[in-house]
Amino acid sequence: MISIQHLNKSFGAVQAVKDLSLEIPAGELFCFLGPNGAGKTTTIKMLTGLIRPDSGTIRIGGFDIRQQPVEAKQIMGYIPDMPFLYDRLTPVEFLKFVAGLYNIAPPDLHTRIGEALHQFGLQEVRNALIGELSHGMRQRLLYIATFIHNPRVIFIDEPLIGLDPHSIRMIKDVLRAKVRDGMTILLTTHILALAEDIADRIGIISGGRLIALGKMSELRTQFGKSGNLEDIFLSLTETPNPGRLPTP
Repeated sequence: MISIQHLNKSFGAVQAVKDLSLEIPAGELFCFLGPNGAGKTTTIKMLTGLIRPDSGTIRIGGFDIRQQPVEAKQIMGYIPDMPFLYDRLTPVEFLKFVAGLYNIAPPDLHTRIGEALHQFGLQEVRNALIGELSHGMRQRLLYIATFIHNPRVIFIDEPLIGLDPHSIRMIKDVLRAKVRDGMTILLTTHILALAEDIADRIGIISGGRLIALGKMSELRTQFGKSGNLEDIFLSLTETPNPGRLPTP
């Protein structure tokens, strides 16, 4: 579902992403980890078509993001780490606006909005202004807007920022359910326990290079660690790494 081949991106003298290649199949929840400045957000912005790579290819569901950007974006959803919402719209108005971008028919749209607002606990504020909602409610509204067109692949940059424990559990359950239904999810997070809990596979990037890739059991085997993901992550990223994937 997500195919990345020899991806590179520089900003002046700084090479943010270096020769990144990665294949993520349909129905997988993939966690992309790395320290600050490792290249995670830059990679996601290239995958979603927000910035152009210097070289390399990206295919989303078989569509080349540079040659077929509209087709690729029709099947994807994106939640950035610093999202924007229209404070003078209500949740219903905002969801109708987003749905219009994907040409969702009005009868189907009414049903989708009603069910989603109920699922995410926003039914009672459906006609309030977004600017009056709490941070957690705004975050939940973002998930509804992202799922409104039934995308096949989702990119999420820091999925649990500012959420309370109840909302965190709900979002985790929703993501698991979406993956069981065949959706592909790539998310970045600094919450290592979250990645260890929900990821099918984990990739660790440092200095723009992919330095580790696999299931938790495979990472423990590859790096000789019997502990948790935090032990593996810190051992790989606390000192400069040559950026070479180990042989499994």
